[in-house]
Amino acid sequence: PYIKMKCAIAIVFATILSVIIAAPLDDSHVAQILRQESDVQPNGYKFSWETTDGQKHDEEGTLTNPGAENESIAVRGSYSFTADDGQVYTVNYIADENGFQPQGAHLPNA
Repeated sequence: PYIKMKCAIAIVFATILSVIIAAPLDDSHVAQILRQESDVQPNGYKFSWETTDGQKHDEEGTLTNPGAENESIAVRGSYSFTADDGQVYTVNYIADENGFQPQGAHLPNA
């Protein structure tokens, strides 16, 4: 299970990085990366980025119950973006054994 978890973390990180790198850079209307940081460790990861169009994303995942049958990753994060209406929207979220739990002023409360 521990090796599977490390592989899963590496795959998630590689996927995110490949999407960012694959973006075309020759269009003037395409957002450019202002800041990008990442750190992948055996028991978790964290990354953050910010683009010229105001998007931001910060996330941290921590391995819970390492080596146990119920081993998983608990994730906390936040992202924000400027919508077509000019308003900045922010979503804070947790994803763990209880599922994906987003919170934001523009989201309905359950």
